[in-house]
Amino acid sequence: MENKKIPSKLRRLFSKRGMGQVVTVTIGLLVLIIVFGILNPNFFSNRNISNLLRQIAPIILIGIGQSYVLITGNIDLSIGSVVGMSCMISATLMTKGMNPWLAVGVTYISALAIGLLNGQLISKAKLPAFIATLGTMTIARGIAQIVNNNYNTDSIGPGAEGFRNFFYYGKTFGLYNTIWIALALWMVFNFLLSRTRTGRHIYAVGSNIHAAHLSGVSISSTITKAYLVSSVCSATVGLVMTAISGMGTMDAGTTYELYAVAASVIGGVSTLGGQGILLGTIIGASIWGVLQNGLQFAGAPVAIRNIVIGIIVIISVLLDIVVRANKNKAKKVKVKA
Repeated sequence: MENKKIPSKLRRLFSKRGMGQVVTVTIGLLVLIIVFGILNPNFFSNRNISNLLRQIAPIILIGIGQSYVLITGNIDLSIGSVVGMSCMISATLMTKGMNPWLAVGVTYISALAIGLLNGQLISKAKLPAFIATLGTMTIARGIAQIVNNNYNTDSIGPGAEGFRNFFYYGKTFGLYNTIWIALALWMVFNFLLSRTRTGRHIYAVGSNIHAAHLSGVSISSTITKAYLVSSVCSATVGLVMTAISGMGTMDAGTTYELYAVAASVIGGVSTLGGQGILLGTIIGASIWGVLQNGLQFAGAPVAIRNIVIGIIVIISVLLDIVVRANKNKAKKVKVKA
């Protein structure tokens, strides 16, 4: 009996959307870690591992947001700009004397407004996600520039020390708080995606939007929820960046939408919608972080690091398209039979 139960559990595990690629990229991650560890033993030092995890945490966060949106069959190009907007809004308010935690609340509300706008433009106005989020990307970056009259802010001051420790410099049980924040949000949004009706609707919309509509799924509500999750994650990263530098910078979050796509796609989230799990996003973000860190240890210039990651993203998308095409051919063969 026990022997029969184990294979059935494994089958259920691997039947989850995108689990096969998660296993594959996890093996790839382990290979990368071993290779970089051999090339430079300092890669395994406690200090480097701790800093590496802290560097990966923001990529996990924006990867979660992008994963939600990609699973619905859309994309969010405004992520990086919302990061910058959140950084500037929070820092500007703090430098003007506002309580840091009240500034955090205002920042989240501002980011949620962008997420709501994205969702409504795409689901109600029927704008293509690429165009809608390209527009809000520009709007959010403009807000980042205008809130402090087109200047980076001054230091947020010693009164924000508690804020900075909470979002970046502080440690809990030996790990930086940034890591705990990423893990906490991952657990919340993973539960929402994998265990609730909202999660089932998100997959349904991405798999077949017309079938989902006929099944009674609210397309507008589901797409908007995905973009709201993306905004929450982006705002959190913006607050982390404020905590890191102790000030607001207008170019914060530049190219982060690309990092978000990389973390999602490498981790098995399909750009065609309806497939992927957030466990893969953690692995995808980790591969991104390990590559950046390991290539830096190996002395590779930034340009080479970017080229390598770009190639990996392209290969991941191509593999997804090929696998889906083969599955569709197999289904057609079965139907004809």
